[in-house]
Amino acid sequence: QVQLVESGGGLVQAGGSLRLSCAASGRTFSRYTMGWFRQAPGKEREFVAIMSWSGGSTYYADYADSVKGRFTISRDNAKNTLYLQMNSLKPEDTAVYYCAADSKAYYTTKVREADFGSWGQGTQVTVSS
Repeated sequence: QVQLVESGGGLVQAGGSLRLSCAASGRTFSRYTMGWFRQAPGKEREFVAIMSWSGGSTYYADYADSVKGRFTISRDNAKNTLYLQMNSLKPEDTAVYYCAADSKAYYTTKVREADFGSWGQGTQVTVSS
């Protein structure tokens, strides 16, 4: 399993931006499927974004409809770090954000919690109106 540690959460006004980071352990980080999920109070954890190795230096990336065009997932394999750039934040983006990893490749946004074997502890993002 991979050890994951998120950082970068905080309080921001609507329309603002935040960048989340997820530091990962492991020698094969570049081949791992990485994902971001979030969980708002009283709600189930939901998928946000995914990034999967698709060969060479190419990665598949996709997003939940609710964040498409506002959030960008990226990774720095030299630093074993995953990022989530969040722009044009809305109050409904308020949640605990979790980083997840798995050695299996997924090329779909229809992934579930159970598809990922490693999870971080989460970082709180609060967007005020």
